[in-house]
Amino acid sequence: MTSGTTLLPTEPFGRSGLPVTALGFGAATLGGLFAPLSDEDAHDVLNAAWDAGIRYFDTAPHYGVGLSEERLGRFLAGKPRDAYVLSTKVGRVLVPGGGPPDSVQGVDGFYGTPNRVRVRDYSADGVRRSLDESLERLGLDRVDIVFVHDPDEHARQALTEAYPALAALRDEGVVASVGVGMNQVAIPARFVRETDIDCLLVAGRYTLLRAEAGRELLPLCAERGVDVVGAGAFNSGLLATPDESPVFDYAAAPAPLVARARAIADVCAGHGVPLPVAALAFVRAHPAVRTVLAGMRSAAEVRQNAGAVTTEVPAALWEDLRAAGLLPEAAVLPGAGQAGYFASE
Repeated sequence: MTSGTTLLPTEPFGRSGLPVTALGFGAATLGGLFAPLSDEDAHDVLNAAWDAGIRYFDTAPHYGVGLSEERLGRFLAGKPRDAYVLSTKVGRVLVPGGGPPDSVQGVDGFYGTPNRVRVRDYSADGVRRSLDESLERLGLDRVDIVFVHDPDEHARQALTEAYPALAALRDEGVVASVGVGMNQVAIPARFVRETDIDCLLVAGRYTLLRAEAGRELLPLCAERGVDVVGAGAFNSGLLATPDESPVFDYAAAPAPLVARARAIADVCAGHGVPLPVAALAFVRAHPAVRTVLAGMRSAAEVRQNAGAVTTEVPAALWEDLRAAGLLPEAAVLPGAGQAGYFASE
């Protein structure tokens, strides 16, 4: 990769060894997740990410019914194609209609979006159509990684149609790596066992507050050489700003989880470590995880997260969290590797 900016640390990803940076830009925010984002602000946050050395970008048709892909594509149009790694997703085809989004509630959590409707489609034809239309919105002739997106109620079709279609595109050299991206663990584990996927995007299921992916899924990935993108390290915000109208998994955070997050933050503060730094470090520490994704809406958030992934966290912090019973079951102590599994007291 070529760049005039100092990159964040990179690790090889997938069977082709794509150099993903330690922090990836989760582009759901570009689609107006939680609140509208202007074109100017979208460009500014992407420019800040590039200047901070981030070179892995993840988007999806779902994010703002294509708005995220369009904005990301416009930004990347001025960058050398070999200077970044890009992933998008299949499983939702976009069609015109639906009317403008509600100004108060948005549509599926996205605000200020185009007049389009999402249609679930995990068929082979749907996958190819989805990818073709994503490339058109992005203004590119290829993406590097394609994830099957949220096939929760469509697992059979995703396994028997979507995956084979993507595997064929991988064999043809159209994409470098294929995988599945979800915020659950059971179906991704099936993909790891039953297919030859390269990678997973695991969202919000291996964090300081919930780590069920650590029980079986992530060890299975480590065993089989399936690389993992750790997304949702902040569980939608609670592990970033637990004192500011906390959100957990896209909804108002339950009081017990808010109390737990604040207790974790207090332990972190005792070591001089901001909670977001610890949240990202925890996810990155798992042996199967190659990069963490974070959604960012401002240059300040970019700088904070880029600094966080290069900040060393003292081992005593993890030991104190463990002693207080504040680490989730099936967690891996940073620096401990697979031998570091333990259950919280």
